[in-house]
Amino acid sequence: MELKISVPELVNLFKEIQERPQRIFEMVSMNVQKEVGNYLTNLMDAELTHHLGRKRYERASGITNHRNGRYSRKFCIKGVGEVGVQVPRDRDGEYQTQVLPRSKQYEERIAEDLSIMYLTGISTRTLGLLSRRLIGRSISHAEVSKANRELKEAVERWRNRDLKDEKIKYFYVDGTNFKMRFSKSVEHVPVLVAIGVTEEGTKIVTGLQSGDKESATAWREFFRDLKDRGLDGSLVTLGIMDGLPGLETVFREEFKNAKVQRCQVHVARNVLAKVPHKLKKTIADDLRSIFYASSRDKAEDFYKEFVEKWDKEVPSAVKSLSQSIDSCLTYHFFPPEEWISLRTTNVIERLNKEFKRRTKSMEIVAGEDACYRLLAFIALKMELSWRSTKVGKVRQHLPLYQIYTK
Repeated sequence: MELKISVPELVNLFKEIQERPQRIFEMVSMNVQKEVGNYLTNLMDAELTHHLGRKRYERASGITNHRNGRYSRKFCIKGVGEVGVQVPRDRDGEYQTQVLPRSKQYEERIAEDLSIMYLTGISTRTLGLLSRRLIGRSISHAEVSKANRELKEAVERWRNRDLKDEKIKYFYVDGTNFKMRFSKSVEHVPVLVAIGVTEEGTKIVTGLQSGDKESATAWREFFRDLKDRGLDGSLVTLGIMDGLPGLETVFREEFKNAKVQRCQVHVARNVLAKVPHKLKKTIADDLRSIFYASSRDKAEDFYKEFVEKWDKEVPSAVKSLSQSIDSCLTYHFFPPEEWISLRTTNVIERLNKEFKRRTKSMEIVAGEDACYRLLAFIALKMELSWRSTKVGKVRQHLPLYQIYTK
């Protein structure tokens, strides 16, 4: 391509660049877009030539199909921006170009980028506003939503993946609520979550399923779905959970070899909720002595002292602790180096917190599928961070480890 420019034009161009240095990059970008558009147009011309079996103006006997002009089209390319192309047509309407995808206004990589930005926390409307500067073309929030819907199949494959190769020994289970739109109404929908711990100590999200977290039937179906996907329930030896109604009973029934550890944080909250403000700190210290004891025998001794000390003053608090004490101390049956990780549901609480943080800006999630897309992305992101914090791999020089094992 030969570039012709006069001296006065060159002087004016340099003046403009001095006043607006970014102008040179705008010009380069415009030239690149134009050349890419011409390249794609020429490529489609060659494609039509191959389809017809002859070059432009070339005659062939017995063939009635011919070129039939062109129509203009815009297409957005990552790193280039929006380019204009001239798509050739044939008279019989048989030709369909393979150069540009049909009914698409931007390439697949852009759709993937939009989906990733949406999943990381940018709303569809904000993406629509930013798209002109990001990719050189304005994209409506409806187009962003459509691009995200294309992730549904991949998310479902991940949610329903085979678990037969996952040797799960522990489970953290909990449920969390989301506002979801159903038809013309907005409902609070619980999502049941299970984090499995493999024999190597790696934490993975094994299940995400909508269901009533207060319902024993919903939990039973949730656990059975895990087993239907190949999970070997005989390997599961512990479930860490809070005191949701019926959950502990169902867990023991579905995993015959498993014990239950009730979250000590939830139990402590329930106990302290029944204590006068002036006694909260003292009773919290006594609870800590029970929960952080170096052996089950010592923990039971501290518990007996707690009952003798507080039964007359705060009997409701003592009763609350008595109902949960056995399940609170189950972790003593497992290796001491794992106790820090097994005493509470902090792992799954952290995951639920990330779920809430991501959906807070949305206020209402656009249905169950949209919720699963967001949660699957967050779960996979959390799994990456968990790789460096395996259960049972606590460094013994850490202060918390020293406190827990005294």
